[in-house]
Amino acid sequence: MSETTLHIGRKISKIRELKGIKQETLATLMGVSQQAISKIEQSAEVEDLALSKIADALGVTPDAIKNFSEDGIVNYFNTFNDNSQNHGAVGSQNFNCTFNPLDRLLELFEENKKLYEQLLASEREKVEILKNK
Repeated sequence: MSETTLHIGRKISKIRELKGIKQETLATLMGVSQQAISKIEQSAEVEDLALSKIADALGVTPDAIKNFSEDGIVNYFNTFNDNSQNHGAVGSQNFNCTFNPLDRLLELFEENKKLYEQLLASEREKVEILKNK
C-alpha cells in the first residue's frame, strides 16, 4: 500500500474539505485549537480515541475515515446516471401562475394596513377609557 492509502491525517483533511468544514470549525467542534487539527492532519497515524472524536465531529464513522479513498469517491459519483430533465418548479407539470404575484402582495399590504389601523383605533379607545376613569 502507498503512503497516501495509510495516511489517516490526509484522509481526515480530504473528508473535512469535502464536507466544506474549515480547520477552525472542526477545532471548535472538538474543543481543541486549529493548530492541533493541523498537526493531526499532518500525522500518518491517529489514536483510535482521537479518530473517534474527529469522526463524530465530521459526522462519519471512524471506519469511513480509515477506508476513505479519493478513487472511491470518484467511482461513487460516476455511478449516477443523470437522465433528468428540467420540468420546471413542479416536476413534470407546467406551472402557470394565474395571478400577478405583485398585485397579490400589494393586496396583502393593504389588508395589513387596515388591520393595523383597526388595532390602533382599538388601542386609542382603551387609552381614552383609562383616562376617563
